[in-house]
Amino acid sequence: MALLLCTTAVMPLAFAANPAAAQTAPAGSDLANAKLLDLLVKRKILSRAEANELLKEASGGAQATPAKRAAPTAPAAVAAAGAATGAVAGNAVTTTPPADGAVHVTYVPEIVKKQLRDEIKQEVMAQAKDEHWAAPGTFPDWVSRLHVYGDMRARYEGDFFPSGNDNTGGHPNFNAINTGSPYDTSRANQNFPPQLNVDQERNRFRIRARLGVDADLGDGFSAGIRLASGENDSPVSENQTLGNAGGGQGGDFAKYAVWLDRAFITYAPWQDEQQALSVTVGRFDNPFFATNLLWADDLSFDGAAVSGKYEVVDGVTPFFTVGAFPVFNTDFNFATNQPAKTPSRDKWLYAAQAGADWKIDHDSKVKLGAAYYDFQNLEGRTSSPCIVNSSADSCDTDDTRPSFAQNGNTYFPLRNIVATSNNNFGTTNQLQYFGLATPFRDVAVTGRYDFSHFDPIHLWFDAEFVKNLAFNRADIASKAINNRAGTTDGSLGAFEGGDSGYYINLSAGAPTMAQRWDWNVNVGYKYLESDAVPDAFTDSDFGLGGTNLKGYIVGGNLALSKNVWTRLRWLSADNISGSPFKTDVVQLDLNARF
Repeated sequence: MALLLCTTAVMPLAFAANPAAAQTAPAGSDLANAKLLDLLVKRKILSRAEANELLKEASGGAQATPAKRAAPTAPAAVAAAGAATGAVAGNAVTTTPPADGAVHVTYVPEIVKKQLRDEIKQEVMAQAKDEHWAAPGTFPDWVSRLHVYGDMRARYEGDFFPSGNDNTGGHPNFNAINTGSPYDTSRANQNFPPQLNVDQERNRFRIRARLGVDADLGDGFSAGIRLASGENDSPVSENQTLGNAGGGQGGDFAKYAVWLDRAFITYAPWQDEQQALSVTVGRFDNPFFATNLLWADDLSFDGAAVSGKYEVVDGVTPFFTVGAFPVFNTDFNFATNQPAKTPSRDKWLYAAQAGADWKIDHDSKVKLGAAYYDFQNLEGRTSSPCIVNSSADSCDTDDTRPSFAQNGNTYFPLRNIVATSNNNFGTTNQLQYFGLATPFRDVAVTGRYDFSHFDPIHLWFDAEFVKNLAFNRADIASKAINNRAGTTDGSLGAFEGGDSGYYINLSAGAPTMAQRWDWNVNVGYKYLESDAVPDAFTDSDFGLGGTNLKGYIVGGNLALSKNVWTRLRWLSADNISGSPFKTDVVQLDLNARF
């Protein structure tokens, strides 16, 4: 540390080169300063060499050639630096003769004192910053790489059913059958299969809570984990109905379950407004540009996805996403009650999307995307001939039934049950599971137009169209047991299912609730035929979930603060085909985020 000291200056600092010299120093400020520095050395706050070097520099190197002083290595060096700076800052003149071995400097100009203070402070604080031991309110480097976030939603939901819905057995709950015991289609016991509620209105108070952590791992890598509420393991809803006794949860103020909702690792070698590339594996958010016509907002994807974009000309940025996602992995020991295991028929989704963002001018921009979603082995398969004597027996295609479903897709019986004396030659014990009647290979086109001329008020329009290219009406009609027209004699009517759907929505207001009194309103129309998409992954609110639905969605949002807002929605849906069904859902939400 270089010090520009006046050679004629005298400073009242006395310091002995050894402890004995310090003990013989005269009384007064010299002695006090010498004892102070000696005490700092004894307490190992400063080394003897550091103290001597500080004195040599202050006196212009009178005793020895200056050497670079090492930085203090403990947090207490901040106090030592302050004490040393104060010792050289005095202006009193010593009149007592110095002790042997002591060096006196009786005056230091103000500019030198300031330089000394600044250099000591900079050196010590630089080390403090690097080692995180002196700067108040700071944390270790790994803490700064973590981003903790979360949100909470409290909801009132009213589920209302207009008159005219079919409550005579026309709405089987295929999900309840396929996730439970098989149903006896012979109806020898005269029981109906599990049915959906179509006429008893409900008022529900529900919550959704999510807590996540994203971590920057450096060199383009990141990872994330998120936990979420949910009254069951439904992939499309994180709602928990308060007081719900279903699924062994809730009721009598019992605690609720928490689920692993996200767990992923991402590698993004570059990421900015003009270009980006990322590879993500694990369980993560929907990577595709889409509305909730196909995919529920709460849905997570399992698997791997690669996404990228590149601005080719000013304002035009093409993008792409490709991915492979396991939908269902066969039980390793299927069938568990048989020594010979059944071949695996794992279900996969392979998907690709390409599109472009186009900023037309300062006030207008468009985003368009075209996607292909190829579901492998999602449809059911008829089993080889099998003997079923009880609900514990299995057939070789039982695992082709959906492991989760909502409502709307077309089904057919999976088991080819052999007629024996045990089932009265096919008239009893026809214990069945049910599979999807069609494969799904969907083409979807999605678009958004955003007009921001009246910013912060925007007008935007969303639209999406989907068609199932694998749909074969004649094949499905030959085996379908639902989505048929009603008849007066109770026989099976004509198959009425379809393969297409579309959604349009017009919104006005603030695109996001960013500050108090931000608002937006929207009105939309949705039309989704029975077998356009798998009903398992669609919005769980419209029509209480699934496909084979058409109707309106009207709603609005209002921000109460930067991080709290409320939403009111009305969703009105009717069946497109099959037994009559109508529902009106009203939702009032209070949302918070952090």
